[in-house]
Amino acid sequence: MTTTGRMIAAATLACAACLAVPVGAQQAVPFANGVPVAPTGLADLPLGKGPFLYKTAENQDIRVSVLARDLEYPYALAWLPTGEMLVTQRTGQLRILRHGKLDPKPISGGPASVYAGKSGSLGAVHGYMNIVVHPRYAENHLVFLSYTKPLDGKRTGVAIARARLEGDRLSDVKDVFFADDLHGALAFTLTPDGLLWIATAGFTADDAQNPNSLGGKVLRLKEDGSVPADNPFVGQAGHRPEVYTMGHRSVLGFTQHPKTHEMWISEMGPNGGDEINLLKPGRNYGWPVVSLGRTYPGPWQAQVNEPTHAGFEPPVIYWMPSISVTGLTFYTGDALPKWKGDLFVGGVRMGEIPGTGRLDRVLLNDKMEELRRETLLADLHQRIRDVKQGPDGLLYVATDEQKGAILQIGPAQ
Repeated sequence: MTTTGRMIAAATLACAACLAVPVGAQQAVPFANGVPVAPTGLADLPLGKGPFLYKTAENQDIRVSVLARDLEYPYALAWLPTGEMLVTQRTGQLRILRHGKLDPKPISGGPASVYAGKSGSLGAVHGYMNIVVHPRYAENHLVFLSYTKPLDGKRTGVAIARARLEGDRLSDVKDVFFADDLHGALAFTLTPDGLLWIATAGFTADDAQNPNSLGGKVLRLKEDGSVPADNPFVGQAGHRPEVYTMGHRSVLGFTQHPKTHEMWISEMGPNGGDEINLLKPGRNYGWPVVSLGRTYPGPWQAQVNEPTHAGFEPPVIYWMPSISVTGLTFYTGDALPKWKGDLFVGGVRMGEIPGTGRLDRVLLNDKMEELRRETLLADLHQRIRDVKQGPDGLLYVATDEQKGAILQIGPAQ
């Protein structure tokens, strides 16, 4: 055999030997409480000084400015008719920005709350959550606030308080909604017709699929906490009259379509299966029976052969992998004209990796079908907790970090 032949034979034997070696198993990933332990290589990166300039897909360059920084865990944004911005902190504080500057002194007189854990960690508890200004604030000075309410011992519940804001103080604080058997995030909004829309967490079928439970539901109440007579389950045996829709996991945001006035929600899935849903009275959105996501250990969430929403109301938009959707808003302003009508959705973590928060822009057609989407701000590595349009037609973002910030998004020029 020639030298070349011997080399070819040796190489062939070596390849055969390689093929005979069993393929190694996947990495052994550590778990905690049934959830893979997240990597930390991108977590807790500091926010740069800014401003940040970006080119975007629609050829509309933007400038992202930092209005306030080192604000501990900002959660939600709202505006008074006089132009001041209200900001809740999950640590249980309500703050105000005047003329783009953060008042160093928190607003006093708010309800006592409980918070625990780092944002994004298992079992984290939020003190103050959503804040909504009454549509007739100029007349009544009322604001509404969702929060985790301390009870006896170590027990907690969730509540929505109504209060009067006078200067730097809340007064006449009263709960208009309270549940001592519910936990997790409590999102809500108040529409101009005086209706209070509340989303409760419901991680199990015993809650989300049980019409006689408030867990895993969207509730529809009057602003005083009473039940509207036209709710879909009023008068039905075995159904809570407060319920408007059911089969929800964890809703983090509400927005009303500017033309149709239909209610849209952002709903966080497990490992994938984040959803944007359009609410229809009496409908079941399927959790936890159906989902377009996987469970945290890996298998599909759906209890059938493949993910599906057959027999349930399907999402309008979904994510796989999850971006951990949070606040959302339709843009209607003139300052960023190429984004007019687009839906903006915040995310605190993509693909179960901390430090991968983002803002997604979704372009929809006139039938509310998705045409394309664009990811923004991902390079900042911040948890995007809320996004709102301000009265000036610009977009504003709250970053849910221990050293969080309020960002303003406007045209580059």
